[in-house]
Amino acid sequence: VQLQASGGGLVQAGGSLRLSCVVSGGTFSRYAIAWFRRTPEKEHEFVATVSWTGSAPTYADSVKGRFTISRDDAKNAVYLVMNSLKPEDTAVYFCAAGRSATTRFDIYNWWGQGTQVTVSS
Repeated sequence: VQLQASGGGLVQAGGSLRLSCVVSGGTFSRYAIAWFRRTPEKEHEFVATVSWTGSAPTYADSVKGRFTISRDDAKNAVYLVMNSLKPEDTAVYFCAAGRSATTRFDIYNWWGQGTQVTVSS
């Protein structure tokens, strides 16, 4: 299973970005997909996850109400729409696939390469 994350970039505080994660190999519709981010302070900070059914997405408290995760099984893709971005959202964002939608990074089996998000103040 391979994951390709894209959509990162430089944006001013208050702006928006949409990250994409395209999955190839395996059976996409059976995987939970999550987004994590890495900063100098935190190696694996949970951001959001969506189950293989697409129901009941889960968000970190720090992004709740600003970020939205969704999946498109027809395109084998998961999206993370990030609104009202803050400088503290600056990080490398990774998507991950696994059998269960959990906040634990060690449960996910496959990882993408990461995409940099930088939010300027």
